[in-house]
Amino acid sequence: MPGKKATATRTTAAAEGDVTVLLIGMRINHFWAVHHWLPVFLAMPRMLRELAKDPERGLLNHVLLTASPRTYYVVQYWESKEKLYKYAHSPDTFHHRAWVIINGKERRGKVRGHVGLWHEAYVVPEGSYESIYADMPAFGLAAAHGQVPLERRGKRARDRFAYRSDKPAGERAEKRVVAPGKAPDGL
Repeated sequence: MPGKKATATRTTAAAEGDVTVLLIGMRINHFWAVHHWLPVFLAMPRMLRELAKDPERGLLNHVLLTASPRTYYVVQYWESKEKLYKYAHSPDTFHHRAWVIINGKERRGKVRGHVGLWHEAYVVPEGSYESIYADMPAFGLAAAHGQVPLERRGKRARDRFAYRSDKPAGERAEKRVVAPGKAPDGL
């Protein structure tokens, strides 16, 4: 993670309440069909830039990953499932325009299995997640919600799982939103 300074201690994510996570990706089924998979490959960075320019849409952070030479995906952390849904269905977004094209191709029988698309969305209730980061800059959940010293939530995983924020849901600390021009992973 270039440009991010490691914290020389153990920390945990400062997340409070439910956590919304989206895993979204693609699989190149036929490498030779570049004209089919390259536009899909390039669409995600464009969506991430769009979201970084408008933090109110609710994307808190993301991590770009690869599972193999043909499978690429993004782990996204959102303020809420409602904001995720709103972005996915907003007609003014690049995501919506991309799906109009994909659905049109499918209706015309132009989808030939050259590229696979997938996503999984999770709302993880408080008490059902925990994290630990040792000598790491803020990453993943901690980059989305901030970091706190490990001791604040418990040295053991079972203690961190048992953590409950003491504030009602409406009074929880505001979640960190990616500022315009500060998109993670250099996008």
